[in-house]
Amino acid sequence: MEREQIQVMLEQNGHIVEPIDPTLKLVDEINRLKKEKNAVILSHFYVDADLQDIADFVGDSLQLAQAAEKTEADLIVFVGVHFMAETAKIINPTKKVILPDLKAGCSLAESAPIEKFKAFKANYPDHKVISYINCTADLKTVTDVVCTSSNAVKIVNSFPKDTKLIFAPDKNLGNYLNGLTGRDMVLWDGACMVHEQYSLEKIIDLMDQHKDAEFIAHPECEKPVLLVAKHIGSTASLLQYVQDSPAKKFIVATESGILHQMKKACPDKIFIPAPSNDSTCACNDCSYMKLNSLQKLYICLKHEQPEIQLPENIIREAQKPIFRMLEISK
Repeated sequence: MEREQIQVMLEQNGHIVEPIDPTLKLVDEINRLKKEKNAVILSHFYVDADLQDIADFVGDSLQLAQAAEKTEADLIVFVGVHFMAETAKIINPTKKVILPDLKAGCSLAESAPIEKFKAFKANYPDHKVISYINCTADLKTVTDVVCTSSNAVKIVNSFPKDTKLIFAPDKNLGNYLNGLTGRDMVLWDGACMVHEQYSLEKIIDLMDQHKDAEFIAHPECEKPVLLVAKHIGSTASLLQYVQDSPAKKFIVATESGILHQMKKACPDKIFIPAPSNDSTCACNDCSYMKLNSLQKLYICLKHEQPEIQLPENIIREAQKPIFRMLEISK
């Protein structure tokens, strides 16, 4: 397939559309191409189970950033969403970074357009900015330090108590952090569409039905949901918690992809996805994460497209807050 044809497809669809021989063993072919191209496959907990199982490394945003920093592969294949692949490119500007589908975005990242955020920031000229890693490369360029849900408390506490702070783009995580740290950070009004969908009323009903279950939640959930949680933490923290807890049943309020790793780690335990407000949709699923597939991964690796490309000045400025985060997190 000619490069020009590929580019047209990417512009129209966000991924390459190509017929695949139905007899082809995709997992074997992906592993063959990975070895041939000295590629590493990094996958987030929220993609489908078959993609997690074929990855070289599966983790949350902090773990994936750390894995991207350490890799010696020539080609990074990021099975996740766009801002994650951007982060890998920022950390590894000389390496090629590809993503199975360019349209795998993030509702949270898209909730903070750079020009609107700059105008917001101008109202607080004496404030430092902490940005959640779930944001665009552009937003990272006007950030003092990036954080993830795994290290957010540590990042906030790295600033002196009298430092005035802005937290963006997730207001729910920011509000949770204000409560934990005693800060009064100014919060950008952004949120994740998956984590805002949970129904407190339905969760309480479910807890009544399963009195032996522990309810655990990601801090991107709204405050009323977090108030009834036994444990609040990042995806990696939730995964560790279910392994350490003596409980045998859990109600889980985060994207449903994490349940695969929980079941693998604890096959004798039961995991129930927390219910959403809308019973007509799979609202526990991130539609962007689910754009990734084995077929797209194979074609992406075969053609080394779509490729994440960023201007040098964006990479240069976005590196500073990311590397500061990685240094603090060591």
